[in-house]
Amino acid sequence: MDNAPAWAPAGLPAREYLLVLLTAAAVTFLLTGLVRLLAMRVGAVAYPRKRDVHVKPIPRMGGVAMYGGVLAAMFLADNLPALSRGFDYSKDAVAVIVAGGLIVLVGALDDRFELDSLTKLAGQVTAAGILVLSGVQWYMIGVPWGGGEDQLGQIVVLGSNQGQLLTVLLIVAMVNAMNFVDGLDGLASGIGLIAASATSVFCLGLLAKHGGDVTAYPPALIAATIAGACLGFLPFNFQPAKIFMGDSGSMLIGLMLATASTTASGKLDINTAELKDTIALLSPLLVVAAVLFVPLLDLSLAVVRRTRAGKSPFHADKMHLHHRLLEIGHSQRRAVLLIYLWASVIAFGAVSLTLFNAVVVAWVVGLGVLVAAIISVVPRMRARAAERESQRES
Repeated sequence: MDNAPAWAPAGLPAREYLLVLLTAAAVTFLLTGLVRLLAMRVGAVAYPRKRDVHVKPIPRMGGVAMYGGVLAAMFLADNLPALSRGFDYSKDAVAVIVAGGLIVLVGALDDRFELDSLTKLAGQVTAAGILVLSGVQWYMIGVPWGGGEDQLGQIVVLGSNQGQLLTVLLIVAMVNAMNFVDGLDGLASGIGLIAASATSVFCLGLLAKHGGDVTAYPPALIAATIAGACLGFLPFNFQPAKIFMGDSGSMLIGLMLATASTTASGKLDINTAELKDTIALLSPLLVVAAVLFVPLLDLSLAVVRRTRAGKSPFHADKMHLHHRLLEIGHSQRRAVLLIYLWASVIAFGAVSLTLFNAVVVAWVVGLGVLVAAIISVVPRMRARAAERESQRES
């Protein structure tokens, strides 16, 4: 087995995981330029709409390059001394490759032909079904009630049907959530990188608790490969973007993040698992939910407003969180970096609960939230101060 560096627990193939991540990043980076040319040739181009931020046509379908990076990283992992053993004891990695290929195909077709929502949903459910049929499912989940005197919440063991249904629902929810959040240059790829990195850290901690058990390799492998793919794509996608990942990329990120969390849930020990473990497992969904909270609230209010005005409740507008940040006065880059900060605080805060003292984590997360909140409102505070100064002078 690979010798771990000094900072990693003994027995973990940390260098192999790092090599897999860097391979996914390098291959994705190299393929993105080629996919950009392909997208332009086949007409997979995003033309500016009223609700969009970009002002000129930009090719999309970058998820094809990301999937190429994932394939290369998985192929490498299957040929490494330690990680290759994980393929002998689990079909999780192979299942995510097959399901990921289907979701990228559906996304690529949508990037070119703009499929209807029902067709995309059918593809998402089919991909989730492939994972479930391959044995990927939730086995237990924490709930915040019913715990003992010294314990917050309890762990509920799920039946087979319950676990499969929950798995499909979470995968479809995560796929659509990542698709929904892809609205600014570099936003979805950056959030994917942060969420996948946090999930990787949790999975490595879980692997350490299992004493390096080979059956616990797949979750960290899946998280590391999609983290690398996001890292390799980000230089092309950060503002000003040269290519968009499109639905092919955002849905792939959502699928793989959900799969990594789901496969990790099956490695928890029912006798020692706690509510904070489930919180960490759901950290990718928590990150996206936090980013989407304001636009979802806006959307709910907008549905009421549009219905009263006699318009369709699905009439598109600029109501997303990133639009709100731009409206406050942040630039595109600063808005994206600010959302990165929020995402990092939430994702690594959730994972840190399982690794460090909860009180220390709460203080650090609280400080991070305070800093992010102050940075968020600085432009509005400056604008109001300038307005008051202008009123005094007049």
